[in-house]
Amino acid sequence: MAFATVSDGVKIFFESAGSGSAIVFVHEFGGNHWSWEPQMNFFARRHQCITFAARGFPPSDIPQDADQYSQARAADDIIDVMNAAGIERAHIVGLSMGGFAALHAGLRHPERVLSVVAAGAGYGAEKEHEEYFRGISEQVAHNFTKLGSASFAPVYAEGASRVQFQAKDPRGWRLFADRLAQHSSVGAANTMIGVQMRRPSLYDLEADFAKMQAPVLVMVGDEDDHCLKPGLFLKRVIPSSGLAVFPKSGHTLNLEEPALFNHLLAEFIAQVETGHWVKRDPRADPAQIMRTD
Repeated sequence: MAFATVSDGVKIFFESAGSGSAIVFVHEFGGNHWSWEPQMNFFARRHQCITFAARGFPPSDIPQDADQYSQARAADDIIDVMNAAGIERAHIVGLSMGGFAALHAGLRHPERVLSVVAAGAGYGAEKEHEEYFRGISEQVAHNFTKLGSASFAPVYAEGASRVQFQAKDPRGWRLFADRLAQHSSVGAANTMIGVQMRRPSLYDLEADFAKMQAPVLVMVGDEDDHCLKPGLFLKRVIPSSGLAVFPKSGHTLNLEEPALFNHLLAEFIAQVETGHWVKRDPRADPAQIMRTD
């Protein structure tokens, strides 16, 4: 078992497989390092693939203080894991909470990032729902603390944007729910408070995203309601970005639709590495099309 000791002393578990240009997979709140098995198995044929357990998710350390968890810390942990694995630059692929961390890694450490994939990243970002999201996050943290992961996991796993996965792949969803039930209650609660509840809205970072140089692929399920608008926002403001909308899909995209996810990711990385992923042509902007001067 390999561990990276990150800059604040926390030990982060990671796994590496394959060789070639590097891809780092960053898991969501409801998942863990195992969530990326369909991608690790596929991409390790041609790439060095890294998956890791975020702080608070066993077998990584579980800091007892919520102040040791933050959005900035989550982004920096990605880079510290890369350092421990001897990786200079990598494609960063994240789902949900991991998608937020991947975007922030691209903003905070552009020299280390080849590209960013942000899948299902947007819940809580909509300005009109900020207070509601914070309240829900606080309640989720309370439920993990009071009920424990084993009792609360079945409720969390049947959220409105998870039932699509459950309907398409009951066995895969059951494995997801069973693994969620094994999460650390302390780690889950502290992650929800320190990272999810306190992270800045994507909309507050518009000026930073407008200057972002890394190629970005945004993925979102068409039934993942609170990620659709933020996905369109990211596509609009990030210069070198693309948007993929998965039909009849919810939040857990890489497990719910692994073949489509892998296909789109492979094509994206190939275009980035061959120099064919380019910035949006300003002529595609309706405001430019309508100009008569």
